[in-house]
Amino acid sequence: MKLTLTEFVSLDGVSQGPGSPDEDISGGFTQGGWFVPHMDQSFIDEAARWLEQADALLFGRRTYEAFARDWPQITDPNDPFTSLMNSLPKYVVSQSLASGSWHPTTVLSGDILAALAELKARPGRELQIHGSSVLAQSLLSTGLIDEIRLVEAPVVVGSGRRLFPEGSAPTGLRLLSSKTTPGGLALHKYQVVGSANYSTYTGVSDIPSG
Repeated sequence: MKLTLTEFVSLDGVSQGPGSPDEDISGGFTQGGWFVPHMDQSFIDEAARWLEQADALLFGRRTYEAFARDWPQITDPNDPFTSLMNSLPKYVVSQSLASGSWHPTTVLSGDILAALAELKARPGRELQIHGSSVLAQSLLSTGLIDEIRLVEAPVVVGSGRRLFPEGSAPTGLRLLSSKTTPGGLALHKYQVVGSANYSTYTGVSDIPSG
């Protein structure tokens, strides 16, 4: 399976608490819910297509506990995410959880990298990380993440946990696609290509013409 990351971020890179004021108040965060005003049907349709490619979901503990609390309560038959979110196999990386209440759930502990490599080696389409920015940060440097779907909201949050904080591993990305929605969201899909590249600008002749 391919390991993909779907992440909502603000213009200043905040990924904490996009869905509601009380989604994640860790660290005294009070700006939750910044993503919701920009959601529209175009985004919902695209995100639903992404989720349909999943054969399993992967979470860090904090995101898992929030999702396990909230998703089983969503019963709207027109919601395109509920059935898959609640029925897909779920894996949570945690050294403190013994089991998960959001079935079917498997807790991964011990040698996480080996466990994820084994999951990726299984036949299937995508093992998808949703949110879980701390887990994503740790995995980016390992080369296990194959693709990033970044949904950027037109807002500066000003505080909160960032997807790429100071000290993140330098990582090279290749843009696969980019689109915007009527609500102002920018949807970028990137392939992770290894270490970041560097060079020196000496003039316009350095720039490829094609």
